[in-house]
Amino acid sequence: MPKLAANLTTLFNEVPFLERFERAAEAGFEAVEFLFPYDHAPGDLAALLARHGLEQALFNLLPGDWQAGERGLAAVPGRERAFRASLESALPYTEALGCRRVHMMAGIPPEGADPRECREVYAGNLRAAADFFAPHGVAVLIEPINSRDIPGYFLNRQGEAVALIEAVGAPNAGLQMDFYHCQIMDGDLATHLRANLVHIRHIQIAGVPERHEPDLGEVNYPYLFDLLDSLGYDGWVGCEYRPAGDTLAGLGWARPYGIGAPE
Repeated sequence: MPKLAANLTTLFNEVPFLERFERAAEAGFEAVEFLFPYDHAPGDLAALLARHGLEQALFNLLPGDWQAGERGLAAVPGRERAFRASLESALPYTEALGCRRVHMMAGIPPEGADPRECREVYAGNLRAAADFFAPHGVAVLIEPINSRDIPGYFLNRQGEAVALIEAVGAPNAGLQMDFYHCQIMDGDLATHLRANLVHIRHIQIAGVPERHEPDLGEVNYPYLFDLLDSLGYDGWVGCEYRPAGDTLAGLGWARPYGIGAPE
């Protein structure tokens, strides 16, 4: 049975962010993830996790200037110093929240950037991040994101991510496999899952193509959840989707896995 984590950036948007921890716990989730914690003090977030008996599954490193359109720094030449600073910014949160996984977004290189240089920068930053977090027991993850949702994003396909992870060779560098993005860019989800399981440290889900609940769209998630069980995956499965309506009302798909409002 999948261990489902609520993504508090996308779920329970009916209430302010800090109230979503309680909503997630009431719905039966035992873990949460979100994009960025940096607007809140580490201690405040840690207190919410403790109060509601939740585990922090994942969060992202600082992505640069989000409002200006930046979507990460790791593969952007010239932003190495800002990327290294993002490691220092994240560390107090990993410690306070007991979070053992962080996601480093590749970003959107400037027009005309040399892809080979971008990949070298990306590999160097992944190696540096893995070295930085290794003494703290934290894994650093990279995630292919589809080119429709974020045009120009540097990392789009599972094979590209796996090749980078293997080239860097750090034990705590891993793959964040989002079935939503993978279906759009690569398809053949079960085969990619089997082939890349050794590198996968975190999984995310959403319906395809609208990114609503997992039971809306073209992906057979019950089949994939059974496959995860058969393969022995015991990590978290982050629910990073945009509810089509009220979050709780849309959790009917998750009742077989212990999540959702009681009937």
